[in-house]
Amino acid sequence: MAENNSPFARIAHPDRFFIGGQWVTPSTNARIDVITSSTEELFFRVAEAQAEDINAAVAAARDAFDHGPWPRMSHAERAACLRRIGELTAARVADMATLWVNESGIVSGLAQYATQNLPRVFDDYASLADSFPFEEQHKPRAGGKVGLLVREPVGVVAAIIPWNGPLLMIAHKMAPALLAGCTVILKASPEAPGEAYLMAEICEAIGLPKGVFNVVTANRAVSELLVRHSGVDKVTFTGSSAAGKKIGAICGERIARCTLELGGKSAAIILDDYDLETAAQSISGTARLLTGQVCSALTRIIVPRKRHDAMVEALSANFSSIRVGDPFDGATEMGPVATSRQRQRVESYIAKGVAEGARLATGGGRPKALSRGYFVEPTVFGNVDNAMTIAREEIFGPVLAVIPANDESQAVEIANDSDFGLNASVFTNDPERAYRAARQLRSGTVGHNSYRTDLSIAFGGFKQSGVGREGGIEGLRPFLETKTLILEGTPQHLAATNIK
Repeated sequence: MAENNSPFARIAHPDRFFIGGQWVTPSTNARIDVITSSTEELFFRVAEAQAEDINAAVAAARDAFDHGPWPRMSHAERAACLRRIGELTAARVADMATLWVNESGIVSGLAQYATQNLPRVFDDYASLADSFPFEEQHKPRAGGKVGLLVREPVGVVAAIIPWNGPLLMIAHKMAPALLAGCTVILKASPEAPGEAYLMAEICEAIGLPKGVFNVVTANRAVSELLVRHSGVDKVTFTGSSAAGKKIGAICGERIARCTLELGGKSAAIILDDYDLETAAQSISGTARLLTGQVCSALTRIIVPRKRHDAMVEALSANFSSIRVGDPFDGATEMGPVATSRQRQRVESYIAKGVAEGARLATGGGRPKALSRGYFVEPTVFGNVDNAMTIAREEIFGPVLAVIPANDESQAVEIANDSDFGLNASVFTNDPERAYRAARQLRSGTVGHNSYRTDLSIAFGGFKQSGVGREGGIEGLRPFLETKTLILEGTPQHLAATNIK
């Protein structure tokens, strides 16, 4: 595939960074190869940031926040820009979907469906300009006439996004940060940087004030410089728990704000009244999304002991029938994992599962008909003990572990016996049982009878699955600082505005 001028790339300036409202030449000639996951061929190359480039991006964002117009505009004015970003995003969804398929291996149909919903994220946050309580009036008890609780932008934000779902993460970090009045440095993943470049092109096209939105791509070592930079007020990160721990520790050293959306080992509890085939179809249908490279995927299947074998059989039948292949082929149901390193990781966990005594019911290898691409067979393990590695650690691939439980109480206990707490689901015909079990689960989201997450409400995890929430009103709050004002008189705007 041709470099840079590929009809599948559609990126105007892959050899530059978007800093201070301009496409700037990098400090060095270092480049990152982006590989098509289904063919193992070069897709395109992008510039690789060094310390000098990170410093330039922070300086631009800092100047834009400290001296530029963006934080001083009204929320309504910023909301109008968000709506314009949403409009231009809608015009580029085909390009974004194509990039996503090549970089991460998601099947084309799902990529097209998901990208069509992206403009709504910007519209939803824009709508909060009128309804969110950026100012609240209180009656002070310690003197003064008027008390105000005001919510102001946290400052310069470093947004570090993953390779598996860059589009979604860009939107849910960028939109609330911009509405709040923050300036943003978007650090793209080396494996999937294309969508960040497209978003920079969109911001350039709408005339966003210079320095409000900046894009660089860097490896982990250079990215750490961004996290450590004293000019960055907040870090919002989506990625592995290991990387999140390091970022959280660095932010803690300098009391920088951070939101961490990290890994998961999410449980699906199948209660004794629910049809196993229906459950297997639901779990299999969602477990193959993005080839299992989803932090909230349901990968621990907890089932009554007497129904264990039947559940393994049902899941194996569904998983073994999944059509694995070219993600651009409309008949394909599951594509490759994103990188060679990721395939090796998944295969190493499958080997550990076998070595530790779990029963490999289906899959476990590479599809024989696919000689190129980072493909892995959909895999199901039975007779898994919750202490096994494949039940404890996030695999990030199409691998399910079926765990027997004696009763509902033990099922909940097993589900909670995890370092993670991102997502879960309860399969039962009784909504009351579902609610009761859900309230006992230490998980940021709990669905009923299917994999369910909803970023229009909130998304995030307990325990090592993260700190803070993204999506909806809860996703706006982390980009704001609260300030208390106690005034001797009434500001003029309070007489004309209903403060909520």
